Amino acid sequence: MEFAELIKTPRVDGVVLHRPFMPTVEGTLCLTGHHLILSSRQDNTEELWLLHANIDSIEKRFVGSLGTIIVKCKDLRVIQLDIPGMEECLNIASSIEALSTLDSVSLMYPFFYRPLFEVIEDGWQLFVPEEAFKDLESMVLFYPWNETTLFGLPKEDEEDNIALWSAESAFTVDEAVMMRAAQPLTGTNGRRCKEDEKLINATLCAGKRGYIIDTRTIAVAQQAKTRGGGFEQEANYPQWRRIHKAIERSNVLQDSLIKLVEACNDQSHSMDRWLSKLEASNWQSKVKEILTTACLAAQCIDREGASVLVHGTEGTDSTLQVTSLAQIILDPACRTIRGFEVLIEREWLQAGHPFQQRCAQSAYSNGKPRSEAPVFLLFLDCVWQILRQFPCSFQFNENLLIMFFEHAYASQFGTFLGNCVAERVKLQLSQKTVSLWSWVNRPQELERFLNPLYEPNNLVIWPSVAPQSLLLWEGVFLRWNRSTKCLDEACQEMVHIIEYNKELQNKVNSLRRQLAQLETEDSPLQTP
Repeated sequence: MEFAELIKTPRVDGVVLHRPFMPTVEGTLCLTGHHLILSSRQDNTEELWLLHANIDSIEKRFVGSLGTIIVKCKDLRVIQLDIPGMEECLNIASSIEALSTLDSVSLMYPFFYRPLFEVIEDGWQLFVPEEAFKDLESMVLFYPWNETTLFGLPKEDEEDNIALWSAESAFTVDEAVMMRAAQPLTGTNGRRCKEDEKLINATLCAGKRGYIIDTRTIAVAQQAKTRGGGFEQEANYPQWRRIHKAIERSNVLQDSLIKLVEACNDQSHSMDRWLSKLEASNWQSKVKEILTTACLAAQCIDREGASVLVHGTEGTDSTLQVTSLAQIILDPACRTIRGFEVLIEREWLQAGHPFQQRCAQSAYSNGKPRSEAPVFLLFLDCVWQILRQFPCSFQFNENLLIMFFEHAYASQFGTFLGNCVAERVKLQLSQKTVSLWSWVNRPQELERFLNPLYEPNNLVIWPSVAPQSLLLWEGVFLRWNRSTKCLDEACQEMVHIIEYNKELQNKVNSLRRQLAQLETEDSPLQTP
């Protein structure tokens, strides 16, 4: 298929662009295979380059011969294009709808993008499981595990059709281990899998206990048995205690996001009415649920020295939210830029979170939700809550989290394409596309993601989940509904003050060293 077949009108002059809190721009609108571009000859005016993949939905309006297209994006911004001529407007709208809903992954922009920067670091090698497993080899000597049970998943029991647990992401603190998995396929007959029982029980040392945190309610876990799923029978896992901490399923999250964005965009109501709509979205309650469960997992490991196994149904949504946040709470390395990138690569991309399905639509789509859900966005929101409560313990700032949100939904990089490692291998992403990490880790890009308040903190950090401690993430949900000029200026001034203070402190330290050296030189020689 040629992109030209989908572009009915490639160029229109005299188009007017309207964006909240920004000056109106008149210019020429161009459509390419992957971008909507509006350029103007006005001085000091930035061009608009919008990926078609970032467009969630459009609305058309007509007043006489003037047509208007409202473009609603997956990054939650809304722009308006006034297009002269009804036919041109209809053609542009039709082309945008076709180009923003391409079915073939191989037609998406990452396969056509050629970077203008020199690729110094191969981002596809950011986290290599085989190399990471070498760091765990000492565990094989200490624990009663062998390399098969620790590093490789035993073969599936074809007779009983039991899906075995995956301990590929074992995170260790002293003698405790945190693992993630999908539900066991016990079914209504209570089927067992001896290999699974041996694997899970082998992670515990003598006299130690473990906790299985199931992210479903007891009722949902019971119902799963009728569909071949289920949960662990305590008689078969005697040293493990099962805890149910209900986290909403992914299909409920999409509705919650839609209501939240609708409330944030509605400026016609009083403050009480607005707060009521915000609460009705239940978004903040979902943030609290996940943070509470992550704190529980971290507490079991840190306070009791107990191992933890986390699973829900598939093990690719709420399970990843909990294990990732628990590691951020426990491990200071995950609070650095590189450590956080590795966390996303290991716990989300390589663990099989279906980004292609979950991020196919955002809050504005007119289509009926299928597998779409803002699972990753909710995780980033939780990270932001912790970062806000511990502003000096993270090497990165809010901008890094917002950037990950944007690229998960639409990107020139291939990192978030596909639903699992197998799909990415089949698509040959590492050969045909550029990794997001190759771009992010360039020194000139890292600067804008650095937190000037950062001081390495090796302690465990415990976020508060009290209602007054959890705030609306304005940087995402109110980003396009307010002017950020004053906020940006304040942040810039804060950075300048911090840099000045550091420079002053360096000068003071230098003077102290010089004085100490002079005192040493002027002191009388010590004779025996």
